[in-house]
Amino acid sequence: MRVTEAIDDYLFAWVLLSVVLGVLFPQLSVVAEFSTPILAVMVGSVSLTLSVSRFLAVDWRALGRILLGHVAMPVVAFGVARALGLSPALTVGFVLLGAVTPELVTPTMTALADGDTALASAALVLIGVGSVGFTPAVASLALGSGVEADGWRIAESLLVAVVAPMGLAVAIRTRYDDRVARYEEYYASVSAVMVVLIIGGVTATNAGLIRANADLLVRVGAGALALNLAGYALGWWGTWPAPTPVRVAGTLSVGMRDFAVAAALVTAAGFPASASLPAVSFGVVEMATSALLARRFGA
Repeated sequence: MRVTEAIDDYLFAWVLLSVVLGVLFPQLSVVAEFSTPILAVMVGSVSLTLSVSRFLAVDWRALGRILLGHVAMPVVAFGVARALGLSPALTVGFVLLGAVTPELVTPTMTALADGDTALASAALVLIGVGSVGFTPAVASLALGSGVEADGWRIAESLLVAVVAPMGLAVAIRTRYDDRVARYEEYYASVSAVMVVLIIGGVTATNAGLIRANADLLVRVGAGALALNLAGYALGWWGTWPAPTPVRVAGTLSVGMRDFAVAAALVTAAGFPASASLPAVSFGVVEMATSALLARRFGA
């Protein structure tokens, strides 16, 4: 078995291992201090699989519906956090989770599920660019309860860690398609390693809180599952009556949130460390549910 296969095929296990190690070894929190460059590598690497040509045949009406579902997600996240009676910091974490880009491996999961990969890729790029303004704006939903947010700091973090590496990678892939394609099998694996690093680092930052609040962790996990399933429902029903491949792309593009981006953004934007707990929980939940959906749709 090649290294790339060991990483990609068992990513869920690696994420679980990073969470466990983060809880057991709080000193690993030092990794979170490098969240921005790690995130830039993660985004840039997986974006090397995208090119402008992949977007030419996209169903733009379906794309518009996916974007509407994306806009609804932070509102749903806010409602979930409030329904569970979570703290202001955790509410911010949920809102950011709902507002960030779809999971960067969504096009890959869409392909495994026999969905419209080009549509999922287009949604990822457009939402990634729009996140610079959208994410800071919706973060205000969690304000008014003692948590401060610097909108420019959030936007700056997204520009440096998400939009710039994504734009550069897509441009390089478009210009040097043949050369870049030679190493196609490695890009997702590099991105996956960065995901594991970020999740482990932010978990270590919250190790004390996790150990001392088992009940809180259960509630956050329940909220993560509720948000994940609500996103799938929005994506599936929001793209009706489009063909199944389009609806599969919509389901995964709305329901899969980039938990690594959300976790890194909490650190980069200066939010309380506990605000990353929803992202950590969501990562574990999402990795399991998306794998099940890919198997169900692709069967």
